[in-house]
Amino acid sequence: MNETKIALVTGANQGIGYAIATGLGALGYRVAVGARDAGRRETAVEKLRAAGVDALGVPLDVTGDQSVADAADLIEREAGRLDVLVNNAGISGQLDPGWVQDPTTLDLDLVRTVVETNVVGVIRVTNAMLPLLRRSSSPRIVNISSSVGSVTRQTDPDIEIGPVMAAYAPSKSFLNAVTVQYARQFADTNILINATCPGLVATAFTSFHGPRTPEQGAATAIRLATLPNDGPSGAFYEDEGVVPW
Repeated sequence: MNETKIALVTGANQGIGYAIATGLGALGYRVAVGARDAGRRETAVEKLRAAGVDALGVPLDVTGDQSVADAADLIEREAGRLDVLVNNAGISGQLDPGWVQDPTTLDLDLVRTVVETNVVGVIRVTNAMLPLLRRSSSPRIVNISSSVGSVTRQTDPDIEIGPVMAAYAPSKSFLNAVTVQYARQFADTNILINATCPGLVATAFTSFHGPRTPEQGAATAIRLATLPNDGPSGAFYEDEGVVPW
């Protein structure tokens, strides 16, 4: 079997996802760039290759069953296995001024759309890639979450957690809970799965508002993607350490 490890990063055409792809590529991973938009995907692949990364473009819409199945088939043909899955693709949903999502006026279709991408999409992709991950000697799954999904922090009056975001924040709490259930299911296997918060990163996702660079936001995800075999599983991390649930 080829010794080069392969990683799939969803939503890897820009921002934190692209930074994760770049970082893993610099470590010698072959990186599958998962993205919906063909033009942006190929531009990202070209940039990664120009930087010396062995990059592969993978058409991938995490909300589509067939798209995800086709992505798994492509990776099967190209690599025969998967060593790392980074579930990075995510959306905030429509925000009112001040990044607010008022629960008392929230459009239920908006909630469904956010959960479909941020939670159901992660489950869909993870389960489709599991047969490939099981062929790896050290499979790793990293779910990109957010500290706004921490119920502990959301309910602590002494912590500034930002505006009320009644669709996005609960979707990340849901993702965290799903991560724990996978970790429990994988307890007797060599698959390690964790969630991470990249912090407030200046990307298109945040309208380029935030004190952190994409590279800083990607650092913990890269560490979790390359954990040793005795590394943790079923936990939630940021740069400073464990994030409370």
